[in-house]
Amino acid sequence: MSILVVGSVAFDSVETPFGKGDDVLGGSATYFSTAASFFDEVRLVAVVGEDFPSEHLEFLRSRNIDLSGLQVVSGKTFRWKGSYGYDLNEAQTLETHLNVFESFAPQLSPAHREANFVFLANIDPELQLQVLQQVDKPQLVACDTMNFWIEGKKEALLETLKRVDIFLINEGEARQLSGEPNLMKAAAKILAMGPETLVIKRGEYGVLMFREHSVFAAPAYPLESVFDPTGAGDTFAGGFMGYLASTKNLTDSGLRQAIVFGSVMASFNVEDFSLNRMRSLRYSDIEDRYRKVKLLTDFEGL
Repeated sequence: MSILVVGSVAFDSVETPFGKGDDVLGGSATYFSTAASFFDEVRLVAVVGEDFPSEHLEFLRSRNIDLSGLQVVSGKTFRWKGSYGYDLNEAQTLETHLNVFESFAPQLSPAHREANFVFLANIDPELQLQVLQQVDKPQLVACDTMNFWIEGKKEALLETLKRVDIFLINEGEARQLSGEPNLMKAAAKILAMGPETLVIKRGEYGVLMFREHSVFAAPAYPLESVFDPTGAGDTFAGGFMGYLASTKNLTDSGLRQAIVFGSVMASFNVEDFSLNRMRSLRYSDIEDRYRKVKLLTDFEGL
C-alpha cells in the first residue's frame, strides 16, 4: 500500500507579523508528503529546477519519501512570495514565478500507476485529469484546488470532481464553486458534482466534513503561537490521507479519525516557518495532541 501525490515542490518567501523566511522549502506536494510520511509510504511526483539543493532532497528522503517521480530539469524551481497580516487565514500573494512548473506534465511509472491512495494536490485540474487517466484502480482518490482554478478552469475541475472520492477545499472556495453563501447548501451542491465526501478547511475555526447522510465538525487545536500558516491545508491533507492509508479504514468513523489527525498535523506545521516543525516532530507528539483534541469536545450526553 502506498500514497501517490502529484503537486508542486517550490521555494517560498513568506512574511508574517512574527517573522519571515526567504527561499524556504515549500510546495503543495512537499507539505503533503512530509505530513503523510509519518503514517505510510509516499511516492512524490513533481518537478524542480537545477537550482534545487541536495539538502532538500536529503530531507525528503530522510522521511522515506520515494523521489523517483521528482523530475529535475533545466531551469529554475517554482517560486512563490506572500505575506500575512494578523488575520492568518488569508495570504496575500506578492509574486508567483512558475518557472519549470509551467511546463510540468506528470508521467507516472508502473509503480506510481499501482498506488492505492492518490492525492491530487493544488495544481491545474487539466493535469489532475492527466494523472487520473494514468492510474490503474486506486482504492481512494482525493483532490484539492484553489480559487484561481475555480475561476479559470472550472469545466476541467468539474470533470475531475466526477472522478474523485474526496474533495478538500477551504470555505471561501466552497462558496465560490457552489455560488452559495451558506456552507450547508454549498456542501450539498458540491457533493452533487461527484465526490462522496467533502472536507471544508476553516483554518483556526476547524474543519467540516460532509457526506450524503452525515456532517462532522472538528475543532482546530488552540495554539498560543502561530508563526506561518503556509502549507497548513496541504499538511492537513497529508495527515488525513496518511492515516487513511495506514489503517485502510474508510468508514465514516475512520474518516472522522483521519480528519482529527489532519488537524493535528496542520497545528504542528503552523508553529514554525516552512517545514521546520516537521523536522523535529515525533509520532508520539502526534498521538498526544490527538488525545488533547478529543478532550476539546468530550462532554456528557443527556
